[in-house]
Amino acid sequence: MNVVLIGFRCAGKSTVGKALANRLVRPFVDCDDYIEQKTHLTIREIFDLAGESYFRTLEGQAIADLSRLDGHILATGGGAILKRQNTKYLKRNGLFVLLDVTPDTAFQRIAGDPATRTRRPALTDFDPLTEIHEQMTLRQPYYREAADCVVRTDHRPVEEVVGEILAFLQGRGLIPPP
Repeated sequence: MNVVLIGFRCAGKSTVGKALANRLVRPFVDCDDYIEQKTHLTIREIFDLAGESYFRTLEGQAIADLSRLDGHILATGGGAILKRQNTKYLKRNGLFVLLDVTPDTAFQRIAGDPATRTRRPALTDFDPLTEIHEQMTLRQPYYREAADCVVRTDHRPVEEVVGEILAFLQGRGLIPPP
């Protein structure tokens, strides 16, 4: 069984995913990193060269590949959940943990992360904060519908978030109690 981390950009999927994988001694795979390794392009370059539609096709192919794994911690891209087929693939062998974050926290994290600005494209022509609000409003029903567990990440240390996920997994009988 995989643990699939979903949520908006800068919700903490990669950071929490790596820490969770370390605690559970499981491999961690970030879907965006997987795509970048396969294409030798950043997500921004893919968007710039071929557009969002082509990126979403690549993302769907990557998710089909990653859904065949077992015992991994997987971090999806923030928009992967919009394609129902992606959710269907990952749900076959995965529990979804939504890392939930407020728009203001996401904006602060995005603004403070130079890698996010250089590797991730804008999704609309709006100013960044308006884009975040718009995209979160659009995606929230998809996130909530898919989530088996919801964990807030605003102003919380990574280990506290990981602890909440571990408690959820223990409650489901997927890992032994400490």
